[in-house]
Amino acid sequence: MSLILTLNAGSSSIKFGLYRAAAEPDEVLRGQIDGLGPAARLVVEAEGGRTVTGIGAADHATGLAALMEALGPHLAGQEIAGVGHRVVHGGPDIDGPRAIDDALIAQLAALNPLAPLHQPHNLAAIAAARAAFPCAVQVASFDTAFHRGHPWVNDTFALPRRFYDQGVRRYGFHGLSYDYITGKLSADHPDLAQGRVIIAHLGNGASLCATQGGRSIGSTMGFSALDGMPMGTRSGQLDPGVLLYFLDQGMTGEEITTLLYKESGLKGLSGLSHDMRTLLASDAPEAAQAIDYYVFRLGREIGAMAAVLGGIDALVFTGGIGEHAAPIRARAVDRLAFLGLTVDEDANAMNAPRIDSGPVPILVIPTDEERVIARATNAHL
Repeated sequence: MSLILTLNAGSSSIKFGLYRAAAEPDEVLRGQIDGLGPAARLVVEAEGGRTVTGIGAADHATGLAALMEALGPHLAGQEIAGVGHRVVHGGPDIDGPRAIDDALIAQLAALNPLAPLHQPHNLAAIAAARAAFPCAVQVASFDTAFHRGHPWVNDTFALPRRFYDQGVRRYGFHGLSYDYITGKLSADHPDLAQGRVIIAHLGNGASLCATQGGRSIGSTMGFSALDGMPMGTRSGQLDPGVLLYFLDQGMTGEEITTLLYKESGLKGLSGLSHDMRTLLASDAPEAAQAIDYYVFRLGREIGAMAAVLGGIDALVFTGGIGEHAAPIRARAVDRLAFLGLTVDEDANAMNAPRIDSGPVPILVIPTDEERVIARATNAHL
């Protein structure tokens, strides 16, 4: 039996999944390597339970080696036939998964400045996996690919046209999550899937996507993963004049990058934490203000995506906050009754699969980006 390993690499962690290769890959286990650096730990969730193992100092390569040692008992003589990778940025032309070769890696490395918090780490995991599994098929799945069919007006900025031709355009992200959710809608709610659906992916990163017939029509994220919603540590939408002001004040590009990607969002507004759970449990007025801003922007972005679609036939919440933070969902929808959106308090409190009390369905659907990667990899075996 052939197996598929999926890798979703960030700056300080690597999420992974192990699947039996099949038309619909069968999950064997999943987990992550947390805290890459001086004190990493390996978390494995399988049918037998959850194990946590300290692995000491680790980078992407040594972390992957520790992962392979831990996977040994689960392989039982079976081979890793394919390794699937999440890659955040595929540029303007890539509209689906791609088999990885040296030419593709060079193309993706050129996009590092467009996703500095993600792309270099995605590529580091690819390099480690190619070394560890030289005979396996390596496949990249892209967060930007789902959005490549946008209408031009949702894909451009009002800059001189030469910049659009150079790749300065709205890309959209979280495409693997949106791919999974639209697939679930098609399977479980085919009538809704063909309509105008807004999907809110709310985690440490956050964005919304306007879909029609399962296709992306518009997204709150644009040129980078900074646009739109405020996030755990990222600013969200920002007047570009603020950046000009920062430059006038003598800030360097590196300092501005650190500020916008790592020190802003919920963490910056609250001064306490990037974690919504911590903020919801806090009595600090700064925590309340950070939540106020978050739900205000979420309601505003839902309204904006409804305008992009010319109406709304369903709203879907997904991601860690979207799936589990009932107060955030309720407060964001509170002022959107004019769109037919109202929340059933009891269903919402239970994180039920359907939480609406009005004419427009509101669904809560757990996302599964690793499964999308596994499916794409299986198709290349």
